Amino acid sequence: MNPVYVTRSAVITSFGDGLSVLWDGLLAGRSAVTPVRRFPTTHYLASEAACIDWLDAVPPGHAIERLLDRLATGFGPLPTGTRLLTATTKGGIDALQDQRRRGADADLDTTNGNGFIRLAERYWGLDDPTALNLNAACASSTLAIARGAAMIAHGAADAVLVVAADLVSEFVFSGFSVLRALSSNGAHPFDRDRAGLVLGEGAAAVLLTNRPLAKTADDTPSIRLLGWGSANDANHVTAPARDGCGLIAAIRRALAVADRTSEAVAGISAHGTGTVYNDAMELTAIEAIFGDRRLPCHSVKGAIGHTLGAAGAIELALGLRMLTTRTVPPTVGLSTPEPRAEGRFAAVAQPLGEGCLLSTNSGFGGVNAALLLGREEDV
Repeated sequence: MNPVYVTRSAVITSFGDGLSVLWDGLLAGRSAVTPVRRFPTTHYLASEAACIDWLDAVPPGHAIERLLDRLATGFGPLPTGTRLLTATTKGGIDALQDQRRRGADADLDTTNGNGFIRLAERYWGLDDPTALNLNAACASSTLAIARGAAMIAHGAADAVLVVAADLVSEFVFSGFSVLRALSSNGAHPFDRDRAGLVLGEGAAAVLLTNRPLAKTADDTPSIRLLGWGSANDANHVTAPARDGCGLIAAIRRALAVADRTSEAVAGISAHGTGTVYNDAMELTAIEAIFGDRRLPCHSVKGAIGHTLGAAGAIELALGLRMLTTRTVPPTVGLSTPEPRAEGRFAAVAQPLGEGCLLSTNSGFGGVNAALLLGREEDV
């Protein structure tokens, strides 16, 4: 297979624009979770989320456009023939929500996958007739990255741009409240007293290329996407399989594609929503793959909330910084790790040893996805 490089990335989170501001916030142990201001939360289980401040002032129905416009600004030129994959769970659902409340005819094209693709094509100057939007719940962008990597690995593309974004809309917020998945006291991934997730919003763009294009880039990348895998546990419409079978299968597939054993993994960027069942399932999968090894692990969702379909792409960009600095940032919100998380997840930064970084995401419907990243010099 052709080697796959992560050539460029851009992120916007509730900490602000860019990876550096996110990284600095994590190392400082800060959280971007604040009271929601864009809609009333009186009748919901929670009143806080990790929102992007400036989006509060954007007219209803235009937030996803402004977010992608800002993400694309300064991203730089793309190689000729770049293919496009997008990922989102609800895209511009706030537009549909606003139109229905005003009694206007709903323009469904602004809220579905095709509309999201067209927005990405507009802001990045692409025209890809084969562009595809992946909607696979909270593993959407992880699977989009995996698909893009497979296209390059098998010679079906030289470069693939993955664009992912999701918003904190009242539609989404109310849905998670009905599911009783929201925490009223912040997100505490892998903590003994965790009680639910906090929603967040954000966007990320990731450019994957083959070796020739990577070597001609202005800043020669040093990170390769070594392996990828996915599996569905077919357990429940929202709940993960207690035995972690889907995530275990996805991780094993990623290791097989990379032709690596579990010993090659130096650290883990976990999904880590802070819900009781998801965190327990992940720990079960980690134990099944890595046994008693106490690898440094991390979840970003206590700091920036659960960014849904954008989570995997944001976490991959964060993984680039983890590998280049050989540092696993603190898991914000973690106070007292549950017994199985002790020695793995920490409220302080941990050193990342030589080897690969595993990044995982799971979502509703039993979907699980895993990516394996490594530095060029470690391959």
